[in-house]
Amino acid sequence: MHWLWVLIVGLVVGLIAKAIMPGKDPGGFIITAILGIVGSILSTFIGEKLGLWGETGLVHFLGSIAGAIVLLLIYHFFKRNSASS
Repeated sequence: MHWLWVLIVGLVVGLIAKAIMPGKDPGGFIITAILGIVGSILSTFIGEKLGLWGETGLVHFLGSIAGAIVLLLIYHFFKRNSASS
């Protein structure tokens, strides 16, 4: 059940990360949602393994947003570099 919530929160986190990131997203809504879910999963895994936060809480949610933003930045970097080549 915990990972189901990670997926649901990841979708919300992807939307929040898209709202925070400036400029136009090259991938659209679906890519942003997927990156939000993956960012949430990675943030959950890394944060819990390092003992930074528990399974729930505001810090966990903010960590998920940060993970999604980092993945969006990486995606933007590679998408722009491949478009300019």
